[in-house]
Amino acid sequence: MTTRWAGVPASRRRDERRDMLVRAAFALFGAGGEAVLTVRAVCREAELHTRYFYENFTDTGELLAAVYDRQAEALGEVLARALEEAGQDPEARTRAGVRDVLRFISDDPRRGRVLFAEAPGNEPLAARRRAAETALLDGLVAMGPRDDPTVVIAATMVTGAMIELARQWADGRLGDDLDAVVDTAAELSTALHAKAVERLTR
Repeated sequence: MTTRWAGVPASRRRDERRDMLVRAAFALFGAGGEAVLTVRAVCREAELHTRYFYENFTDTGELLAAVYDRQAEALGEVLARALEEAGQDPEARTRAGVRDVLRFISDDPRRGRVLFAEAPGNEPLAARRRAAETALLDGLVAMGPRDDPTVVIAATMVTGAMIELARQWADGRLGDDLDAVVDTAAELSTALHAKAVERLTR
């Protein structure tokens, strides 16, 4: 009788099992949060023996970090494409970025839970979220004179606001009118940008 992995090279078998575990964890965490993410539950969802879990991960925290990495990479590609198409106008870039990030979440609500929902005590996930926030902040600061505190303050405020906007949207607290949310976010962000520019040119 042939086995499930017959004829598949060892490295590929491991990669495929890792992918199956990550997809299973995404489904579980996306539907029920961290409380339902156990080794046994993930392996049952993936239809794999628990030994294959420990072949790839030390614990569920490390697995959830891998789930986050995959969704963050996908979101990064969406955001980069949106900003490239928007050009250099600050308001157009804000509109495109906010719209595509929120749409990315809406297309699969599980993404919002993975990227933004609270996960108390999960340090690998928290570390990745901090790194993502820092990268966003650094990108915004790089758009202006680095030695001017106005740029850093404005970038810090925008970073916090955008992350919280995505979190509230993922939680369903902003309604379902995407256009209204994008319009408001763009208006407020543009006003902050204009104020920062005004201070820089004094």
